[in-house]
Amino acid sequence: MTTLDERHGEGARDGDGGRGEIALDPTGTRGPATVPLDLPGAALSDHTGSKAANLARAAAAGLPVLPGFVIPHGGGEDTVALRRAWQELSDGGARPLVVRSSSPQEDTEESSLAGQFASVLDVRGWRAFREAVRTVLDSARRPDGSTAPMAVLVQPMLTARIGGVMFGADPVEGRADRMLVSVVWGGPDGLVSGEQAGTNHWLNRYGRLLRTEPSDADSPLTRTELARLARLARRARRVFGGPQDIEFGFDGEGRLWLFQSRPITAMAARPARGARLLGPGPVAETLPGQLTPLEADLWVAPMARGLAASLDIGGSASRRLLRTQPVVTTVGGRAAADLRLLGAVAPKHRWLALLNPAPGARRLAAAWRVGRLGAALPGLATDLLADVDRQLAEIPPPADSSRAELVTALRWSRAVLVSLHAQEALAGALLRDTAQRRTAAGAALTALADARARGVPDDRVTATDPVILALTAPALRGPGRLPDEQSVPLQRRQTTADLGREPDERHHAEQTRNAVPARHTEPAGHTKLARNTKPAPHTHPAPNTNPARHRELAQNPEPARHPHEPHPTADLPPRTYKPHPTPNLPPRESLRLRIRWIQELQVRLVREAGARLGLDVERVGLLRWRELAAVLEGAPLPADLHARVPDPASPPLPDAFRLAADGVVVAERADRSGDGTRGVSSGRAVGTVWDGTGPRPPDAVLVVRTLDPALAPLLPGLAALVAQTGSPLSHLAVLAREFGLPAVVGATDAVHRFPPGSRLTVDGTAGDVRPGDVRPGDVQPGHIQPGDTP
Repeated sequence: MTTLDERHGEGARDGDGGRGEIALDPTGTRGPATVPLDLPGAALSDHTGSKAANLARAAAAGLPVLPGFVIPHGGGEDTVALRRAWQELSDGGARPLVVRSSSPQEDTEESSLAGQFASVLDVRGWRAFREAVRTVLDSARRPDGSTAPMAVLVQPMLTARIGGVMFGADPVEGRADRMLVSVVWGGPDGLVSGEQAGTNHWLNRYGRLLRTEPSDADSPLTRTELARLARLARRARRVFGGPQDIEFGFDGEGRLWLFQSRPITAMAARPARGARLLGPGPVAETLPGQLTPLEADLWVAPMARGLAASLDIGGSASRRLLRTQPVVTTVGGRAAADLRLLGAVAPKHRWLALLNPAPGARRLAAAWRVGRLGAALPGLATDLLADVDRQLAEIPPPADSSRAELVTALRWSRAVLVSLHAQEALAGALLRDTAQRRTAAGAALTALADARARGVPDDRVTATDPVILALTAPALRGPGRLPDEQSVPLQRRQTTADLGREPDERHHAEQTRNAVPARHTEPAGHTKLARNTKPAPHTHPAPNTNPARHRELAQNPEPARHPHEPHPTADLPPRTYKPHPTPNLPPRESLRLRIRWIQELQVRLVREAGARLGLDVERVGLLRWRELAAVLEGAPLPADLHARVPDPASPPLPDAFRLAADGVVVAERADRSGDGTRGVSSGRAVGTVWDGTGPRPPDAVLVVRTLDPALAPLLPGLAALVAQTGSPLSHLAVLAREFGLPAVVGATDAVHRFPPGSRLTVDGTAGDVRPGDVRPGDVQPGHIQPGDTP
């Protein structure tokens, strides 16, 4: 075997290859009691275990590995040979040894089993050595009752000045072009056990330092030592055919030693180059919960088309881009918008964007029609509102409708949502005045407080005052949650000043007569918006847009043949309830309110359709829109409907993220220069805090002080893992990545801040931990506000 000075190796070249491997005697007889690491037979992992075999291959390739021997699996019966090997390596007991596990089941490409078997340090004397060997062999008994095959690796105990772990790729960010080094004073044991966080260094493939965390930490490593580590990582990659997880140490004389090398078993998902930047953004105000497939078709698809129309009119994006990339989509059943299309983020290359003539030319072409549209938009909005209200009044109650009428009403509702979303976005961009302070949500809070003061039950208030629907999110499975009674009076006082005036009916009628007669109820309505900018008289009387008037019509059948209130929820309220009048809202808020009414109409229509088909709400929500329409028109139910299951509950989406392969969400990492919190295993989860004692919740988020490897048996079945201290390269962090378990370290005082039983949202990619979670109905929805950004 080469000497320590030769192995440490400034003279070894990166391209040095390994020596040939010679198989052990395959006759089935018991092998030797010990196998020195410098013999080719030590590189056979089935016999000596993966850890020893990897070190033997590294030593054969000229990497700086300490000398030692292996007690093979099933060996060690020859006490005389074993004692002779111990005496030679320990110099008659004068040199301390380290006795380590080396199982064929650990340190493989499929599973590292990091820290799951025992290692004993600073072993002195023959008796202590025998006890240490027994400790390692006993650790082969697994928690499930099985026993792993186990060899024992013995090497000199090296007192390291600096030690740590180096990954030849960045497993946390999924980057193969980066190296991640975590280092502490002393040996790497405190780091891999989770007791010390260490100082993290990110290097490029050539060893150039990119960044350090914590940024203000004094690194124990010099630039020269970092370069030597990068060189060791490159050589190990060539020897083993891929990036390695390496434990290393620098001795007192500055020599670098490789203590362990194994494959990186879990790399975080990484988005492809050019992947879109998505986020819940303003769409979460309208659709905050997880949607079923049918809900997505009814609400997300029209919203995406409406926003695309508004962006096209405003010249904010090219038509080719709007055709190929939806403005709004669903991820894990949750609505997310393209943040760049909405203008919520700055261009990636601002100076190149300034030199690109296409956006300027596009906006110049749009400026003329947008200028004319700004003056005509209030009239256009009034006309669309009147048309929507008239159609709502003419739609027969779902219970009295045929299947064909249900399909017709649903088709109209999806088409009109496109126009409503488009005009609402344009109104936000073009109509900016003080009247925008009066909101539908503010009017709804006032109406809710008044209804509760009159003793109206919460399950009837939307029938009494449809404007209250602005406080709830649409959902097929049940009504949205209204604000607590205690919160309404305060909110009402904050909004009453803006809502004191009743609607001026004469002004409203005059505004309606002077509006442009255009019914934008089909997807192409935005093109008419761009053309019809000259006022023209109405050819029909202006319909009454007050929902209270519709209720009066519903109770009085003479004025209308098929009356229908614009809030498709419960039965009509008794006559003793005096409906709260709809306030005089600006166009944008009126459009938002109609969007909510149309969504609630769709809910009632779908529920009725499900009842006709013999499907409960959960099952009908698993249909797609085209399937539901076809079934109502006479087609059979999809053959696989009985096998469809709802999507599992998904946590709220990150504020900004990209999608990797297979739809994996990869959050944009926030700048945490002054925050020690850091994600060490990607993924997102919502669950109940558990401290590892007492009954285990079904969605347990384990919150602990440090990433102790002894916690490994608790990992299967956890929702997430949060620790106050720890390193991305510690053994438990490696295991969390193998299990696909979101994990965050550095969460200050997490054990006290997040008591057992509380709810917690964990994002292991962004390194974010937030108390509580977001459920459908918990968020008071407004409506999307893309008009602020085009």
